[in-house]
Amino acid sequence: MRVVFSNYAKLELEDAARFYNLQHAGLGNRFKVEVKNAALRIAKYPTAWSNESGEVRKYLLHKFPYKLLYSIESDHIFIIAVAHQHRKPNYWVERDEL
Repeated sequence: MRVVFSNYAKLELEDAARFYNLQHAGLGNRFKVEVKNAALRIAKYPTAWSNESGEVRKYLLHKFPYKLLYSIESDHIFIIAVAHQHRKPNYWVERDEL
């Protein structure tokens, strides 16, 4: 199944990668690879992860304190947010792209 990132999720991904690259050269690139691998797993097994809120599911990254929040649409997976697990819970709920 095809995976589509919201504009907000794309910005969050880039911001986090930039932050990690400032902390240690190449770390942001490793973060992006983990997010890409997570998106591939979600596309392959979309119902394997638990619900966060309503129909929105969450995939916890293994090496970084982030989660992908996504919904299963009729023809694609929609990544709503690339969210830090310990900051501002549910900040993404009010987004206009949902």
